[in-house]
Amino acid sequence: MAALISVSSSPPAAIASRKFSLSLATPFKGNLANLKAKSCGFGVISFHAKSNLGRGLVVRSQASTSAVVDSAAAGVRFRLDNLGPQPGSRKNRKRKGRGHAAGQGGSCGFGMRGQKSRSGPGVRKGFEGGQMPLYRRLPKLRGIAGGMKAGLPKYVPVNLKDIGAAGFEEGEEVSLVTLKERGLINPSGRERKLPLKILGDGDLNIKLNFKARAFSTAAKEKLEAAGSTLTELPGRKKWMKPSVLKNLARAEEYFAKKKAAAAAAESKSA
Repeated sequence: MAALISVSSSPPAAIASRKFSLSLATPFKGNLANLKAKSCGFGVISFHAKSNLGRGLVVRSQASTSAVVDSAAAGVRFRLDNLGPQPGSRKNRKRKGRGHAAGQGGSCGFGMRGQKSRSGPGVRKGFEGGQMPLYRRLPKLRGIAGGMKAGLPKYVPVNLKDIGAAGFEEGEEVSLVTLKERGLINPSGRERKLPLKILGDGDLNIKLNFKARAFSTAAKEKLEAAGSTLTELPGRKKWMKPSVLKNLARAEEYFAKKKAAAAAAESKSA
């Protein structure tokens, strides 16, 4: 394939027809009347087909190109020197405190006196001039309904006296499932997903196998004295980033080695 470079001296009309037949439609939304041709030292290069020579190059002079732009402004190409915003889309900012002719002269729209005309952040949200604000006038709900999330129950509590009255025999298992089967607890709503906690109100003299998430201090002492087995069920693990888990594992390994070394040193000294 050979490329032919030639400088055309055709009349402007012929160049315009040839140029805009190859130009692509562009979504230009600006004002076409403001677009003007700018003189440039480089010629406009365009491709055109040549018989028996494949595709060739034609270099036009800038004088002929300016005539093309003036003849049909709708086909002006985008360049950095003819781009601009939509007319009316950019407005000058309002200059406050620059005299009465500017529109916002002396007090800049804040008035002459008063709290809101002073410098500073002004008043907080909901401030009503010192009177009782709306958020304090409205009635409030007490407890959990009022937003006190700290008062929400975290366990399904069961006392030792209730377990003793349920008729468990020695060696049986006491868990959330067995307590539900015996009708000792019947959690509903949010409490259905809560774990079991054994409280120490009352006495229990038989040996049972307890499986619960938590035990109170009094309940643990009484059950250990009675010879019962206590199994604390693990809670739901909190999600952590892999990097945090890796650091925790390294810390556990480090302290385990340290304890082992201390135990070995004590055994040697003994």
